Amino acid sequence: MKLPASPFTVTDWSKVEPTLHPGETGEAKWRTLNVGDLRVRMVEYSPGYLADHWCDRGHVLYVLQGELDSELRDGRKFKLTAGMSYQVSDFGDAAHRSSTAVGATLFIVD
Repeated sequence: MKLPASPFTVTDWSKVEPTLHPGETGEAKWRTLNVGDLRVRMVEYSPGYLADHWCDRGHVLYVLQGELDSELRDGRKFKLTAGMSYQVSDFGDAAHRSSTAVGATLFIVD
């Protein structure tokens, strides 16, 4: 990942207005900072969340709280808990989607 030119920026995530994104079940609350083509997000998934799509976008994702289930379209499944991350490039592997039974708070750079 090559970060775009930008000034030193401090983000108080509590002051970034959230946007709601319904899943197939549950919802995701995104707090987003866009810098050129770079997107930095604090994301909260509600308990019972299941993404409504398969994603091919690359991410660096870090689980701050809760548990995240990542499923790849080819059938592989991974459970991530607080302190774990995953990294994948754009179209770097089978498409993926997220779900959580208990809820999760994530920090994502893509």
